[in-house]
Order: sequence, then C-alpha cells, then structure tokens
Amino acid sequence: MMSTTLRHARVLRWSCVALIAGLFGAPAWAFEPSLPDAASATFDDRDALGSVAVPIAPYGADDPTVVVEGPLRRRAWLIPSPTLPTLRIVQDLREEITAAGYEIVLDCAGEDCGGFDFRFDLPVLAAPAMNVDLFDFRVLTATKSFGPQTEYLYVLVSKGRSNRYIQLFEVVENGAASPRGEGAAQASDATTPAPSTPISSNVFVSRLVDSGHVVLSDLEFATGADALSERDYSSLSALADYLIQNPASRLALVGHTDAVGSLDANIALSQRRAESVRQRLIRAYDIPETQITARGAGYLAPVQSNLTAQGRTANRRVEAILLSIE
Repeated sequence: MMSTTLRHARVLRWSCVALIAGLFGAPAWAFEPSLPDAASATFDDRDALGSVAVPIAPYGADDPTVVVEGPLRRRAWLIPSPTLPTLRIVQDLREEITAAGYEIVLDCAGEDCGGFDFRFDLPVLAAPAMNVDLFDFRVLTATKSFGPQTEYLYVLVSKGRSNRYIQLFEVVENGAASPRGEGAAQASDATTPAPSTPISSNVFVSRLVDSGHVVLSDLEFATGADALSERDYSSLSALADYLIQNPASRLALVGHTDAVGSLDANIALSQRRAESVRQRLIRAYDIPETQITARGAGYLAPVQSNLTAQGRTANRRVEAILLSIE
C-alpha cells in the first residue's frame, strides 16, 4: 500500500505538472525525425499529463516495460512503398536518434523481441493510423536526460501490404518543462529541422551570380507536405533584395525530393514546394509574379546518394536558378 507521504508527494507533483502545463502548454519536443518526402502524417496528439508502458526489454525479461508518466506526444506516419525495407527505416532513425544524444536501451525485431506475446503487449495506435505485421515489425526505445527529467522515445516500425508505418511516442518523466537543453532552438511542430545554417547575403548573391544557382538552405517544410513554415528566412530576404535591385532578372525556383516514392508523386510535391516559396516571395516581398517561375524535378537531380539518411536529407531542397539578367 502506498504511504501517505508518497501519496501526497505524487499528488503535489501531478498538481504542479498540471498547473505548469496549463500555463505554458505541452513541452517543446526534442526529437524530430527526418522522414522521406513521401511520408504523410496519420496521427499526432499531445497530452499534458499522460501515461504509457514503454518497452525496454524483450518479452520474458523480468521488467520488459516501464510505465512513464508525464507530458506525452504520440505520432504516426505512412510511407507509400511496398518495397522499402523496415530495416532501412530503422537504420536511419537509429542513426538520427544516437546523433541527437539519446541512449538506445532496446533495439529488436519480430521474434527477437518476443514475437506474438511482445507484439500484443506493445502500446499501438489504432488502424488506420498504424498497422503492425506480426512477421515484420521493429522496435527502438531510447532515453535522454535533461537535468532531473528523462525523455523516453519509443519507435515502432512495421510493413503493410503496400505501405510502411512508423509510430513514435515521446514521454517526459518528472515534469512538464521543455526537455530541450539550455539555449536550444524551438522547433516548429511536425517539421523537419532546417538543413543548415543560412549563408550570408553577400555570399548568397555571389554564389547565385557566379554559378547560376544556389540552394535555399534554411527553408523548412512539414514532412511530406508542401507548406513553407511560417517564419523569416534569411535566404528569401537575400533573394528578394537581389530581385528588387535587379528588376530585369528572372529566376526559376526548382524543388527537389529524395528517391522514396513514385516519380510522379515526387515531381508533384517538389513543384508545390517550389510554388510555395514563389508565393512567399510575391506576398511578403512584393516581387512581381513575372520575375519568378516554379518547377519541380522530383528525385531526378540528387546532390548526394539516396542510400543514406544524410544523402536523402541533402536531396530534399529548393534551389534558385538564375535565368536572365537582361
């Protein structure tokens, strides 16, 4: 039986969590997976105070799960591919998770996890948000400490008949404060991180004029979506300044994707992303519509190998191409 002191302590902690969550909202989640362009979100919800049994060992171990209570976010994605191996998805996520400073505590697949018994002990979102194939599923669990708090990542990857499914639970134990380290940047909800630090305006213009093209390296799009995130971008400011100072110049904005998914779907997505950037320049900087065009190349012009997560991230980009300076 729980002691009176412990019960009071838990009530006090839960009251503080609820109060802080009510005042400041859910925490700024620390991990944002870089998924293929073809991925689309199927589920995303948050709970200021939730509870989830996180798997930390294969079925049959003395303590195969740990119940974690705190701010909880649950997400899922679908990748429309009948051939993409679940192992490749997990390899990419494992690389990102470890690079972000998490410690992996469970990494198993199918029978190695405990097969049927393990599968039906797992917290799983209901279909159609998530689908689990008993013979082809993989689990990753990782932890990371933020002062007195510990964040748990629980990842479940599985195949479907013609799709691949990813489920990600994040729960922060002991507190509702942000799990990010001091001074870390706030990430936009459900967006991929900015690919790189933007270059200076002078260097940006020099690259554009000297080489005829430049990558807009600080743009952010939601995974699998075409909407440009609502914030300021130094690359667009520099590009707008150049266009305003050179009203006779003409530019093409060309969108590019990674190689996951069909060519037609990726060309359409890259076209929409390029058009989203074009519309931002027109609306926010009063650039004449006739000065900019938008095109989509899909995965036909990679800058790195699509066989690695780093390469696919680099290939997802929008470039400005100088057409004329007359």
